[in-house]
Amino acid sequence: MTQHKPLHRPIKKAVFPVAGLGTRFLPATKAIPKELLPIVDRPLIQYAVDEAREAGIEQIIFVTGRGKTAIVEHFDIAYELESTMGERGKDMTVLDATRATPGDIITVRQQVPLGLGHAIWCARAIVGDEPFAILLPDELMVAQQGGGTGCMKQMVEAYNEVGGNLISVLEVPHEEVSSYGVIDPGAANGALTEVKGLVEKPPVDQAPSNKIVSGRYILQPEVMRTLENQEKGAGGEIQLTDAMAKMIGTQPFNAVTFAGRRFDCGSKLGFVEATLALALEREDMGEQVRTMAQRLLC
Repeated sequence: MTQHKPLHRPIKKAVFPVAGLGTRFLPATKAIPKELLPIVDRPLIQYAVDEAREAGIEQIIFVTGRGKTAIVEHFDIAYELESTMGERGKDMTVLDATRATPGDIITVRQQVPLGLGHAIWCARAIVGDEPFAILLPDELMVAQQGGGTGCMKQMVEAYNEVGGNLISVLEVPHEEVSSYGVIDPGAANGALTEVKGLVEKPPVDQAPSNKIVSGRYILQPEVMRTLENQEKGAGGEIQLTDAMAKMIGTQPFNAVTFAGRRFDCGSKLGFVEATLALALEREDMGEQVRTMAQRLLC
């Protein structure tokens, strides 16, 4: 791997781009943010926030748009609900993960939808001169059963060894690579692979690998200096991939192959698959769901 001076400042902040309109899930998302649609009984955004907290993230930064205030309210204290549940002797632990202490959650507004890179740039004042994580909530990353760690925790552990910039990747069948961003790999060491380049949706016969970028990042603050140029890429939008590509060769840049599963919850099919997969693993309903699925398939 190319030798660079490691950058090891701790990762304490995470940016969540949640300004999208969720048009693929209309009419469900007409009045409800897609990030609050439930996978079984937890909103999609809750899985991503829990993943960040498991990794030691202390400050959650939501980049929101119009109509997204309900996301912040989900993590607020609901006095009337909690008071009523307490009076009725209900189990209050179901709300524990939704509570945030003051300062844990900060929101900034992306006023114009100019792309993922622009959404990340909107958080520049809060990120400051610190390295930070990015989690795309549409990408539901599920740890291996039996005590596996989440994707971001695996990345932070790798970061603590090599520093620099990291992205999560997963291996897919080679014929599927044209649907994703793909890395041009260098030297590999276990789950860690040097990133020599990034290619967005390459033709199958031109793809440098079958390792796709999967919605989790740890980046140094210098990426904000690149994004501030507001250069437009694919689709006329400011692309995060373009900004990351310019950092390759100037700072350490590696990929971590996630030991777990990914569900594309930005699509209806992926959302249904995630709901079914996680329901089947639940001790309180797994057997009933399996029986129900078998009955429906008959």
